[in-house]
Amino acid sequence: MLPWALNGLGARAFGHDASAFLKALSTTADVNDRVLVVIQLNGGNDGLNTVIPLDQMGRYKSLRTNVAIPEEKVLKIRYREQAGLHPSLTGFQNLYNDGRLSILENVGYANPSFSHFQANDIWFRGVTKEKGTDSGWLGRYLDSRFTNYPKDYPNTQMPDPLAIQISAVASTALLGPNQSVALAIQDVDTFARLIGEKPMAQINPALNTVAKEYVSFVREQQTISVAYADQLKSAAGKGTNRVTYPAGNRLADQLKIVARLIQGGLQTKVYYVTLGGFDTHSNQVNVTDTATGTHANLMKQLGDAVKVFLDDLKASKMDDRVVGMTFSEFGRRALANGSRGTDHGWASPQFVFGQGIRTQWIGSTPNLTNLVNNNVAIEYDFRQMYASLLRDWFGVDEATVRTILLGKDYEVLPIFRETITSLESESVAMTVYPNPASDQAVVRWPLGEELREVKVIDLAGRPLKVPVQLLHSDQAVLDLRRLPAASYILHLETNQARYTKQLLVR
Repeated sequence: MLPWALNGLGARAFGHDASAFLKALSTTADVNDRVLVVIQLNGGNDGLNTVIPLDQMGRYKSLRTNVAIPEEKVLKIRYREQAGLHPSLTGFQNLYNDGRLSILENVGYANPSFSHFQANDIWFRGVTKEKGTDSGWLGRYLDSRFTNYPKDYPNTQMPDPLAIQISAVASTALLGPNQSVALAIQDVDTFARLIGEKPMAQINPALNTVAKEYVSFVREQQTISVAYADQLKSAAGKGTNRVTYPAGNRLADQLKIVARLIQGGLQTKVYYVTLGGFDTHSNQVNVTDTATGTHANLMKQLGDAVKVFLDDLKASKMDDRVVGMTFSEFGRRALANGSRGTDHGWASPQFVFGQGIRTQWIGSTPNLTNLVNNNVAIEYDFRQMYASLLRDWFGVDEATVRTILLGKDYEVLPIFRETITSLESESVAMTVYPNPASDQAVVRWPLGEELREVKVIDLAGRPLKVPVQLLHSDQAVLDLRRLPAASYILHLETNQARYTKQLLVR
């Protein structure tokens, strides 16, 4: 048999370093194969009724007498007594409790704009200056990976669209230095026509104007003349949705397409979908029940759609390749208005979801006694979320991240890293011995609790691969022989609690 070859060199040529080399190569391929799904919540989502500050319910109710969610209806989440979720976000509650949702509190930017157009443009471009750049942050990222696009694309290295957006016009976020790097699919029906599941749309016979021929041409271009139509059709034919998506859910309809294309082998790196209707100045809630109404319906669409999307990817064993993020151009004011609504505000929570996240809560519950003109103060710059996704999810080096974010360094948030907290709160219910350890250590937890996960984390927040062997129902042994001498954090989770302990390896 011929030796397996890499760039013409047999694997045997690497000698003893072959396994390490191939492992590193495999890791790089895994990183490069990762996918980001962006969900835009258009209109400015009301963050205080999305993630409710249970630790400040008195103040919350006084500020929002006509829109506040009753405390008894707020959805509780694991290990977080200070806050809960909107009653319609059962999908997010399940994802959070399952470790697949990260909540980033109080995200925004300094001196925020209350203009929808300007605020969206700031999020798209990643710059608060009026004329900082014309390109978008995702467009710059994709341009850094796929240079000279669209010249000589598609090609054998990248035969598929760099990004896909389900919208009539691609977002500025996907605008590269030269042009958009995204393929815009007008809507769900357009997708069905492109892949042959629906007949091509007919020209409206009632259209009888001077511009009739031009309008017809545009319609034909939207449904026929797509450079990547063959790739879309092929991927859609190979991909199969393995779960049932909720009917009448606009976001679920879009994510259903995304899941199908990913499962069909499309190499697209970024997918962009939108859920609108969040500009809730009036009638945000129903008079008889503030847990229902316009905002509640949007929350249900969001939570249900993301949950079924991740379940679909999990069923096809592709969930480790994909993470998603939400953003909304601004939050709403803490003080409700007189129309059972909320007006444009500052900071709001954003979400990152997927199997790859490590830290489920980042930030503090909004301080409702320290508002700025009735606005929630900003704790994290939105570009910190961008930097975290670029560096820790896509594996972009620091210098390139700085270039993509226009020459500025933004502190990375621990979305994909374990947070290292004070060891003052470490539990005596879990014991580790010997500690310090060398070759192995035995960890023990309360009898009757079922072990779910054991992780060893270095002080940079990176989880390390450590073999674990179960000894008894309440004991396991850790193989530490491959760990360098250093201090680590041992995280253990059972069906009832989480435990943390410092572990010293010598």
